[in-house]
Amino acid sequence: MPTIVTSTLANGLPLHRIGIDGTRAVTILVAFDAGARTERPEENGMAHFLEHLVFKGGEKFPHYRDVNETAERLGGSLNAYTSHDLVAFHITVRAEAAADAADLLTDFVGRPHVDADELDKERGVVIQEIQRYKDEPSSVAEELIDRAAFGEHPLGRSVLGPEEHLRTFTRDAIIEFRNRRWAGSRGGAFVVGNLEHVPGNGAFDEFFERFPTLPEPEPFEPAPPFEPKVIVQERETNQSHLRMSYRPQVDVSDPSKRAAMSIYATLLGGSMSSRLFDEIREQRGLAYSVYGVSHSHADVPLLQLAAGLDSTKCIEAYTRMREIVSELRDDGPTEAEVSRARAYAAGRRVLAFENTNAVARHAAAQSIVFGEKIDPDAAIAALDAVTLEEVAEVARDVADELAIACVGPHSEGDFS
Repeated sequence: MPTIVTSTLANGLPLHRIGIDGTRAVTILVAFDAGARTERPEENGMAHFLEHLVFKGGEKFPHYRDVNETAERLGGSLNAYTSHDLVAFHITVRAEAAADAADLLTDFVGRPHVDADELDKERGVVIQEIQRYKDEPSSVAEELIDRAAFGEHPLGRSVLGPEEHLRTFTRDAIIEFRNRRWAGSRGGAFVVGNLEHVPGNGAFDEFFERFPTLPEPEPFEPAPPFEPKVIVQERETNQSHLRMSYRPQVDVSDPSKRAAMSIYATLLGGSMSSRLFDEIREQRGLAYSVYGVSHSHADVPLLQLAAGLDSTKCIEAYTRMREIVSELRDDGPTEAEVSRARAYAAGRRVLAFENTNAVARHAAAQSIVFGEKIDPDAAIAALDAVTLEEVAEVARDVADELAIACVGPHSEGDFS
């Protein structure tokens, strides 16, 4: 059972110490409610670009080589991610290196140079990243389904942003975005794993006080009403990439409801015994890849179905996938498949939480996105506690209204 101690620093940043027995590793993660959904229209792509830029160095480690070489001398795994909801920076090291890892991470993230000389170099790198995604049909389909589900709302925009935006971002605009969004009150620092070498006398806290005290940011724009669209990017290819997005009527502020939606998504398309995998792939041979996943933003749930398949089989697979969702709505799941999905989902969560980085990411989502108490054991228990009726209720709340995106030799009329 993890031990969790939370304090709030003078700059407003909550610091969570999550002790886990039986590991020799520690993950340090700092995250903010400063993902792509907090960008203004002209800023789209800036949250992700800023994530790249801070790695160029801070005050104590002033050059990207200092950052990279120090992480390697610590034997650490250093990385970051930007989503619609969060921007996060994290390092995982052996427990003995915890203080040095915190010194490194909080230096270049908490007081970065955002060097003007490095701006154009990294601009080119991120533009190459955007171009790479454009060359990957599956990645294009992921971007299209967000737009089909959310339109011009920030949740419908790409996290990477358009290339033309990257070419216009200035250092002043980037610093202004950071000062507007990276407030300690809308973030969190997480130290997860073996805390034997984490001092408790306040010296460790000082690393995280390097983050400036910033005013409370404005709230992000609420999710819009569901007005789904069909978007097809026609490509003369042998393979198609299909995405289908539903918006279940699930209260995402309730952890038990999110857990039930996770079990529903698992039995629908989250395992090799799920309905989608068994019928679309195994019985009918319509797709080499097919799955269903659930995801919750702070204020809206999503159920997404996906398939990668021979283009000649795309419409047949789409039709049958939609029918399977309807069958679950009308007839409900069976006790056996709920029991199996519940065991599988909870087991996967247990195995994931053997990794300190996974616990840190989960803690960041729980506390920053949902404003909930951090408790990894409770997250597992919530899955174990899901009942047949709760899953059946989710199934009934998935209306036959969906957004559709596809990359392949098709037209929008094919999905009418």
